[in-house]
Amino acid sequence: MFAAISRADDFLHARGDFLPAFGTKRPAWWMPAIIVGFAPLYGALMGSFQFDSAERLLQIAYSAIKAPLLLGATTILCLPVFFVINTILGLRDDFRDAIQSILAGQAGLSVTLASLGPFTRFWYFSTEDYRAALLFNAAMFTIATAAGQLVMWRYYRILVRRNLRHVVALALWLVLYAFVGIQMGWILRPFIGSPGMDVTFFREGAFTNAYVVVAELIVGR
Repeated sequence: MFAAISRADDFLHARGDFLPAFGTKRPAWWMPAIIVGFAPLYGALMGSFQFDSAERLLQIAYSAIKAPLLLGATTILCLPVFFVINTILGLRDDFRDAIQSILAGQAGLSVTLASLGPFTRFWYFSTEDYRAALLFNAAMFTIATAAGQLVMWRYYRILVRRNLRHVVALALWLVLYAFVGIQMGWILRPFIGSPGMDVTFFREGAFTNAYVVVAELIVGR
């Protein structure tokens, strides 16, 4: 555990093996390990809303699994298109470093979320309003996402210095990731779990389209 925390500290300070310039020397599995190690910590706390029964333990376990699953599944689904984008832009030789930069952003998001977990738990002590819990977690994810983007740029700017077309690739990645991430979050809900509903891994109607649902709400169907 101490070794993992030490590695995470090196990562946050961008030193040692995590120095951005050391992309080819960095162990490829450390970024995913950071994601898998830290994202479940926030997921568990996120799922602890109104933790007043043994059944809610299951929600905590589900949310701990879903947090890294959301990040990982979204990334994996986006990678084939991102590979094609890099190939079309003539950036294929830098693809390995681009992936490491993206994973660095995800790792930064995960560590930030874990650090925000105690605030989420404290908020749950302060309110029993489910809507307020949803909004607070949305705020925590927004903060963590901003931190993750800053970390990703720390690594990605080296690629941009090599070739300005990486700016285009990165912009397209962000749009693609947001589009897929929204749908993935819809499929994997609930993350908090409404106290008035049974605890389930997938909510009824999980494999519907989030964008269709929003469109139907707008037109009043």
